[in-house]
Amino acid sequence: MSGGLYSMDQKDFDQTLDLTSVKPYGDTMNDGKTQVSFTLPVPCGDEAIEAAKQLMKKMGFENPQIVYYKELTKGFTFFNCYGSTVHTVDFTTIHVPKVESTVMDMNETDDFIREHIGRKIVVLGASTGTDAHTVGIDAIMNMKGYAGHYGIERYEMFEALNLGSQVPNEEFIAKAIEMKADVLLVSQTVTQKDVHIKNLTELVEMLEAEGLRDKVILACGGPRITHELAQELGYDAGFGMNSYADDVASYIAQELDRRLNK
Repeated sequence: MSGGLYSMDQKDFDQTLDLTSVKPYGDTMNDGKTQVSFTLPVPCGDEAIEAAKQLMKKMGFENPQIVYYKELTKGFTFFNCYGSTVHTVDFTTIHVPKVESTVMDMNETDDFIREHIGRKIVVLGASTGTDAHTVGIDAIMNMKGYAGHYGIERYEMFEALNLGSQVPNEEFIAKAIEMKADVLLVSQTVTQKDVHIKNLTELVEMLEAEGLRDKVILACGGPRITHELAQELGYDAGFGMNSYADDVASYIAQELDRRLNK
């Protein structure tokens, strides 16, 4: 009996996978099943549900289903929707720019700095501009770190200072000059209306005006940050989701060694 059930499961489950034509996976391979959430600026009701379904179809989803909806406030309706996308991507052609460094743990990084740099690396971090969130910069900088990854303050071969949140770029640069910082780390959590782009770009422009840009390693991080975006904005590296102090500290040590030995 169990053998028969196993055979039936294997038969029903489509195991074919073509990496040149990848779809989301829901119940079976290539079914395209996707969950989408969005808000429409329309009154809650049957017309709103139909509008959401039509929009799902125009987005390339077959058999759209509205599984949850709720009035957020008068004239605005929130939706959770399911559907099967008709679109695919060629996974084999994808190339994503990434930070090029070997990730080491805290002790390995300290040993690397002792051997290759021979002194403590001075790191200054902050959430700049109007950003009042410190969770990102604290995870990387603070001694206790995050999720079992100790922050840079705990490393023996780093001199680290976390300025916290809502730090004007002018103050950030002034403190960097005072400390003779080797590295500037900027965390950006608030991204509404691309305010993070403005803050990050302004810092680069101010560092260039002071003639300091090429004298520091400049890195940024946050939930909407990618290495590609960071480089486009004039940064040396960008750290996005699931980045820890290990990733940042390893990169800093290896990048500074590379620059000192060019």
